Amino acid sequence: MHEMSLAESALQIIEDAAINQGFTRVRTVWLEIGKLSCVEKDAMSFCFDAVIKDTVADGARLEILETAGQGRCARCGHEMQINTLYEACLQCGSYGMQVVAGDAMRVKELEVE
Repeated sequence: MHEMSLAESALQIIEDAAINQGFTRVRTVWLEIGKLSCVEKDAMSFCFDAVIKDTVADGARLEILETAGQGRCARCGHEMQINTLYEACLQCGSYGMQVVAGDAMRVKELEVE
């Protein structure tokens, strides 16, 4: 389950921000997760809850914001929203879509004290 290592990485970002910005408690964490990132939201929530125990984020609420996938056709250059990695181009019918957005995860915002 790669969500555990992703949750640990998110916690490291949060802890680094706490040191740099001087806050002592995190109340809410907003994670942006791309639809094409292959991150299971329920597994991410479970792993996040496990890794934040006894940290600056202990008890924080996790809000997951899903971002749309965006692809560009390698054949004709048409850009379109995609839901899977293997969709046909709406313009030319080619299956050579290159992902241009929606395959990443990031800590978008923190509510802190």
